[in-house]
Amino acid sequence: MPSCDNCHKGPAFGFNVSHSKRHTKRKWEPNIQKSTVYIDGRPKQMALCTRCLRNMTKASR
Repeated sequence: MPSCDNCHKGPAFGFNVSHSKRHTKRKWEPNIQKSTVYIDGRPKQMALCTRCLRNMTKASR
């Protein structure tokens, strides 16, 4: 199961609920992207969720 290397966000589990209130199991996967991030001036390959990727991009400006 994919998870974020920064915030450790992983899949969330729950139910689809139809109009008749029938529950079926489902799962929400986080949007994990592989990217190269520079930490202390050195490149590092990380699997990041898009929220962490966005925040790292905004912080580097």
